Order: sequence, then structure tokens, then C-alpha cells
Amino acid sequence: MSTGRIIFYEDRNFQGRSYETSSDCPEVTSHLSRCNSCRVESGCFMVYERPNFQGHQMLVRRGEYPDNQYLMGMNMSDCIRSSRMIPMHRGPFRMRMYEKENFGGQMHELTDDCENMQDRFRMSDMKSCNVMDGHWLMHEQPHYRGKMMYLRPGEYRSFRDMGMTSQMRVNSMRRITDSC
Repeated sequence: MSTGRIIFYEDRNFQGRSYETSSDCPEVTSHLSRCNSCRVESGCFMVYERPNFQGHQMLVRRGEYPDNQYLMGMNMSDCIRSSRMIPMHRGPFRMRMYEKENFGGQMHELTDDCENMQDRFRMSDMKSCNVMDGHWLMHEQPHYRGKMMYLRPGEYRSFRDMGMTSQMRVNSMRRITDSC
């Protein structure tokens, strides 16, 4: 299993003090006064607008991100406050999705990407899931657009408990593969 490496910079365009990590970082500002750019040397990471892996999320792959305002798609300064390294998964992918909280209502199993949940499953909504294998990204719009939420293996009885608003609906899902 390969590890990732990300470098955070206080200022835009990779200027100012920096902090490098290859693991989860629940509070970037414990290392830097702010974070306005980052460079992913290897691997994949989720970056978050708030500490402790909360708020808007964005997947970052190997590459350079000179200005977080463009990265996160929001008009905010210092928007990266925490990050989570996504381990690479080489085995099968499997998830069970449920229409209601606490694994109630219709259930569908997913083993591959789904660009439009409504068209494929005719599910009115998805409120809970059980990720058995692999790492996944949920998107609020079809075709992997809009706000996203990272899911690692585990039971998710209520997306509301994870900080997802009641207005956000899951409309597409994709696997996070070796190529990220």
C-alpha cells in the first residue's frame, strides 16, 4: 500500500512557511497560521474547510493547487483547515445503500461507479449506507459534480450525523481507485 504526501503553504503560490504530512491532519492551523495553497507529491487526500474533517470537502490528487479559493470553489480565505489521507485500495468495491436512516427502506448494492443514482436505481433518496469494501465519494449532483463526501469502510446510519445537510441529496457515487 503506497502512502501519500501533501505540503501545505501559508500563502498562495507555495509561498511562506510550509507543513508536510503523510497522514491525517485534523488541524492544519496547529502547524501553520493559515493555509492558502498546497502541493500533493503523491497519493490522494480529502481537504476540508473546517478542523476535524468537517465542512466542505474536496479530493486532491497529485498536483499543485496554488490558490485554495479556486480549489474549493468557494470565496473564502484560509479554507483548508484539515486533511485526510486516502489509502489506496486494490481489492473489490462494495457498498449497500439504503433509502432511509438506520438501514431502512429500499436497499441497493453498488460495486462500481454510478453517475446517476435516480436513473439507475429509481431510489427516492439515500439516507444511510454500509461501505464493506473500498473508499467512495458521494456527489450531490449527477455525473460526479457538486459537493462531495468521502466514505471509508464502515456503517453510516445517518448522513446527517456526518454533517451533511438535509437538503443535500446523493445523486452520484464513484470509487476512489489506485489512479485516484
